[in-house]
Amino acid sequence: MAKIGIIGSEGRMGQAIAAVLADSEHDFGGGVDRDEQAFELAGECDVLIDFSSPQAVENNLQAAMSANIPILIGTTGLGALEMGQIDDAAHDIPVLQTGNTSLGVTLLAHLVREAASRLGPDWDIEILEMHHRHKVDAPSGTALLLGEAAAAARGIDLASHSESGRDGHTGARAAGAIGFAALRGGSVAGEHSVILAGTEERLTLSHSAENRSIFARGAVRGAAWLVGQPPRRYTMQDVLGI
Repeated sequence: MAKIGIIGSEGRMGQAIAAVLADSEHDFGGGVDRDEQAFELAGECDVLIDFSSPQAVENNLQAAMSANIPILIGTTGLGALEMGQIDDAAHDIPVLQTGNTSLGVTLLAHLVREAASRLGPDWDIEILEMHHRHKVDAPSGTALLLGEAAAAARGIDLASHSESGRDGHTGARAAGAIGFAALRGGSVAGEHSVILAGTEERLTLSHSAENRSIFARGAVRGAAWLVGQPPRRYTMQDVLGI
């Protein structure tokens, strides 16, 4: 049983996590919405879950390190700066950073990596995602997570092989590219499909999120798993043992 604190507790994900905690074996250690309060929260908890903003990541990592407790970061839209800060913090505390805490998506990423590896570069990869109208970043963190899985399987760098925002006369598809398309509208919690298109055949691996609670349950499971782990950077695949 772990005492779990939530950074970003008044956001959609923060509220969903609090609801899951209320019906779990774990304790809700409290929540904050301003990063300067994270230090006090960290001192009262066994682990932190952060669903706030990229700008708050550094301060939230510092709060976790000051209390010597783990932190799970589910905030999306992170850049190279924040990723570097996470790498640095992982030398001192356990840090799990992910673009999606769903257990189903975690397994999907594993399957994407297997498929991309076994089918080879002759198969084109396209990633399609749709989210609610309020989502501010694109492609989604989950789409990027799936793209990274495909890129890793092929031994390539995603940043230099990704294509998105196609419009107008774009020319032929670049060989070896990983394409992204983002749709926004309504109240969609999350839809992701990875399409592997070969000559005269096509394989689609997909996941549908029906409610935000699936991410909350995964976040709670991941955070509780982090407690007692040695300092390192972890993923949700570590939680599932795959």
